Amino acid sequence: MAVSKTNKKKQQCYIAVPSQIINSISSSGLQSLLLSPKKKNPSFSVKFKLLLNNPRFWVLFLFVFGFVGMLKLWFNFETLVPFAPNPCGIFQEKTSFLNDHEVSQLSIGALNLGNEEKEEGDEKSEFWKQPDGLGYKPCLDFSSEYRKTSLDIVKGRTRYLMVVVSGGMNQQRNQIVDAVVIARILGAALVVPILQVNVIWGDESEFSDIFDLDHFKEVLANDVRIVSSLPSTHVMTRPVEEKRTPLHASPEWIRSHYTRKLRRDGVLLLRSLDSRLSKDLPSDLQKLRCKVAFHALRFSPSILGLGNKLTERMRSKGPYVALHLRMEKDVWVRTGCLPGLSHEIDEMINNERKRRPELLTSRSNMTYHDRKLAGLCPLNALEVTRLLKALGAPKSARIYWAGGIPLGGKEALQPLTSEFPHFFNKEDLALPGELEPFAKKASLMAALDYIVTENSNVFMPSHGGNMGHALQGQRAYAGHRKTITPNKRQMLQHFLNSSLSETEFNRIILDLHRDSLGQPELRKAGRDVTKYPVPECMCNGTMNHSST
Repeated sequence: MAVSKTNKKKQQCYIAVPSQIINSISSSGLQSLLLSPKKKNPSFSVKFKLLLNNPRFWVLFLFVFGFVGMLKLWFNFETLVPFAPNPCGIFQEKTSFLNDHEVSQLSIGALNLGNEEKEEGDEKSEFWKQPDGLGYKPCLDFSSEYRKTSLDIVKGRTRYLMVVVSGGMNQQRNQIVDAVVIARILGAALVVPILQVNVIWGDESEFSDIFDLDHFKEVLANDVRIVSSLPSTHVMTRPVEEKRTPLHASPEWIRSHYTRKLRRDGVLLLRSLDSRLSKDLPSDLQKLRCKVAFHALRFSPSILGLGNKLTERMRSKGPYVALHLRMEKDVWVRTGCLPGLSHEIDEMINNERKRRPELLTSRSNMTYHDRKLAGLCPLNALEVTRLLKALGAPKSARIYWAGGIPLGGKEALQPLTSEFPHFFNKEDLALPGELEPFAKKASLMAALDYIVTENSNVFMPSHGGNMGHALQGQRAYAGHRKTITPNKRQMLQHFLNSSLSETEFNRIILDLHRDSLGQPELRKAGRDVTKYPVPECMCNGTMNHSST
């Protein structure tokens, strides 16, 4: 059996002696304490007897004894180290405790100071730098013809448009925008849109539960008349339901097909307005779209109040980045992509897709690998992490993530939480009971995500979608706040290249995104003006886009 060698190095110990005692001892006596004793002197017994017979010795002895007694009484002398059973042991133990304590306090102080300096430095990081907005500002000057026509439209009392909007909150928001524009095209009053109950989430929220109805009416008072319900003159009228509105219908098509029916029956009902109205409209109608999306559709006071509180909690310790993560089960099924968490989970997604092929949104003939390289798949947590790091996000960055529960739960987010530990969602930020009024109402919860994300210093979606598109336009309209649009089509080939060093990988990714950080981008034909508000809804000092 092996025996460990003990450390035989002699330890020196030092005894602390009060100065009063030192002064009371003669120099010869002190030397006798400190120096090793010599061989016994033959005359020692004689000198000792003489010392005992000397009265001065007893006086000195009584003086020292009394002095020590007073010290013990006054200073609790029992705690003085020299008289302890093991003075060296106690001294070393006490010194060790003090050193550990002082070191720990110093370490905490240094760590806090380091973090403060680091956070201050991180706030100045290039990652938080905002893009150059080139002086673009909101510009909603309607033409004189539009303003003149408005007088007759808002006074109208004979035509009413009813709409039923479907989908999630952001999809409904887009349809409400188009419903206002269609009402304007037809010269009709708009009945407050009806929100269809979502079969997936079972959310029965009404318009006024999500949006500020009074504000909606007030902002659009000079554009379209908004009514909460049909007047008594039209209550018994059975609305004409139109289900055949084609995709991207022009204003001319809308007028030619619906005006006659409205004049005859007084009430027109439209359903499923998603992408039914053309993206390319006359300037005034494009401005109206922006007015509805960026001004009229304000969230209800209760949602806005809590959303602003969550925002302030994120802002309290500096800038933050917001991520819209699309990693829910239904997203993987609908996109024809795989999360890559495990073979079992990928197999489950494949089987679900085979069982319900109608869920696949488009391009059913493409393989998963082809979809991935074409940039059609959501980024998973590892890819989002690598992208953020390559773009310069500091490890101390505070991240707010919006979206549903990812397939795989917390494990699916592990790459992100490991690299960026300051990782929060609304459930993490809310105080006990704050979310209860919004529980089981997906639209209201999505609205909270929208507010905190809209107010972030940096925003990045992991995949396209209605929320990402809406926020891109909202942030552009607010002054082109930094919005990272992942260049998935070009960057994913580099993600798969394991031969690249981290430095080279970061350089390539950064180069690919230099023009995808939220800079002003002119809207092209076929694109939504609420996603690209320049030039119809924003102008700078060098150009004027208003119609006169």
